[in-house]
Amino acid sequence: MGKKLIYPGTFDPITNGHRDLVERAARMFDEVVVAIASSDKKGPLFTLEERVAMAGQVLAHLPNVSVTGFDKLLAFFLREQGASVVLRGLRAVSDFEYEFQLANMNRQLAPEIETVFLTPAEHLSYISSSLVREIAVLGGDVSKFVDAIVVDGFARKLARHGA
Repeated sequence: MGKKLIYPGTFDPITNGHRDLVERAARMFDEVVVAIASSDKKGPLFTLEERVAMAGQVLAHLPNVSVTGFDKLLAFFLREQGASVVLRGLRAVSDFEYEFQLANMNRQLAPEIETVFLTPAEHLSYISSSLVREIAVLGGDVSKFVDAIVVDGFARKLARHGA
């Protein structure tokens, strides 16, 4: 396609479902930027720096993928990056309404922006960062849902916080 794609999200943490989408997008686009939102209002478990570092390590095997943090309106970030395509993942029909609203709002803010939707592989469609976080915080094993780098990140984070 010869285009640069931005995959925005909180990625708190990056999951195997996210990785699946990035790997497939990397085959379709010349350049993929995983754009990790600071999302202070969501109260992420991992800092922006930790999320960027983990995603960078998880996706290091993809030469046309980069990871960066951002803290501005997505439309402004896309223009700054010279990109006009946004990737959004759809795990279930329930995701569609919200994602459809976001796509339409982005189109109003910046008419040159197009949104591409991908679904993760079926065996990954039930994984969400919020569920993974909850399982990890409650002492469960998340190794089936995230890369070993993220499992280690949870161990460090939870040990520091006495969880």
